[in-house]
Amino acid sequence: GGGVPIGAMLAVDPVAASFGPGSHGSTFGGNPLATAAALAVMKELTEGRVLDNCTAMGAYLRLGLEQLKKDFAFVREVRGHGLMLGMELEVDGAPLVQRAMDEGLLINCTVGKVLRFVPPLTVGRDEIDRALEILRRVFSKATN
Repeated sequence: GGGVPIGAMLAVDPVAASFGPGSHGSTFGGNPLATAAALAVMKELTEGRVLDNCTAMGAYLRLGLEQLKKDFAFVREVRGHGLMLGMELEVDGAPLVQRAMDEGLLINCTVGKVLRFVPPLTVGRDEIDRALEILRRVFSKATN
């Protein structure tokens, strides 16, 4: 809903047919403002260039992360899809997250050793380049 709370569900016909009137509901369902906002967001996503940017920038970010994997032995794997990527490490990720934050890059660590990268859907090459530069500095300091 573009920041406006909304509840929605999509289902294929056989599944949708199993719901009778009143058998399901949503706290934020049916709100005219939220529905209009969601429609505008969906229209922008499907007709605009947002998804094209996600594909292109996701591939660009992944290439940069794969290069870091080649350059730093403690990087085990890069995985994910589009602009939701993860980097599995052989070391604890929390200190790296803190160092990245100190340099202005917000990332997080899941399961102790997986750095997660989820930039905005509108991210550009310059922002990705800056993030990769910060990661390279952080990783270099970690190996010294």
